[in-house]
Amino acid sequence: MEIKAKAIKNILIVRNDRFGEFLLNIPAMRALKEKFGQARLIAVVNPDVKELARLIPFIDEIIEWRQKGHPLSEKLRLISLLKNKQIDIAVILNPSKEFNLISWLSGIPVRIGYNRKWGFLLTHKIEDRKYLGDKHEIEYNLELVRLIGANTDDKTLPLAIEDDIIKNLAEEFAIQDSNNLVALHPWTSDPIKQWPVNNFRELAEKLVRELDIKLIIIGGRTESAESERFFSGLSGKIINLAGKTSLRQLAAFLKKCKLLISCDSGPVHLASCAGIPVVAIFRNDLPEKSSRRWGPRSPRSAVIEKSKLSDITVDEVFNRSREVFLRR
Repeated sequence: MEIKAKAIKNILIVRNDRFGEFLLNIPAMRALKEKFGQARLIAVVNPDVKELARLIPFIDEIIEWRQKGHPLSEKLRLISLLKNKQIDIAVILNPSKEFNLISWLSGIPVRIGYNRKWGFLLTHKIEDRKYLGDKHEIEYNLELVRLIGANTDDKTLPLAIEDDIIKNLAEEFAIQDSNNLVALHPWTSDPIKQWPVNNFRELAEKLVRELDIKLIIIGGRTESAESERFFSGLSGKIINLAGKTSLRQLAAFLKKCKLLISCDSGPVHLASCAGIPVVAIFRNDLPEKSSRRWGPRSPRSAVIEKSKLSDITVDEVFNRSREVFLRR
């Protein structure tokens, strides 16, 4: 099927999982915009991610759709909505029976995705080899849109981050004018990627004791209580912001920081959007979860990885963090 770029008016792009995975689709969105310059890009996103989606310059419209079981009535309403929008192309970036079916029932003529989860409903598809972890997630996403001739040389992750959105919080914690902020994200949604939290506590103490920094503990609402338990009572130079910021505010705080230290998690990619270096802690024995696939993309970043996370010492992470911080 020949696709005439000038005839494409509306493109649906589906990536409704967690925010870190979502952000790594920005170059694929840019590629679609570069190829189909007149088209509107309509993004289907998790409701928790919509505030970040609004900061991506390539997205023209957002549809919220949580990654969960939806009743038939909701699916029918979505199908009706998509039919009314006259979508020309659907790009389904996270394999989904639901969206393979919905895009077909919506009458979208060009349907792109992976050859799994009812891939027979797609018009353009490739095998899903992400489990091999032989390239970065950004490259996997670009590989998919290349099926319809979309590509870009620009792999950066721009967000229109608003500095003033954190004015009140920054004043409350006296960090609005600091030039020595470092962010620490001790958490991950996947236990097999978790560096021991006690190591993070020891690292936090060492960082504020031996470097002239102010340390911000970051995390979501579900991590707020654990952050309080592990990091309360430490130096006054350690500020616990876990659970206190929205994703937009977190992006703005990260933009003020000189460095993020983190397990493999969403803030690693948000830091790349903010343009700050990351020291990231990874396992190297699981290709699908490796730094080759999920590592930070911001300049001057560093990765520390071993097959057993418990073998990575506090001193190793501290020394690498100090190098990156002082290399400003």
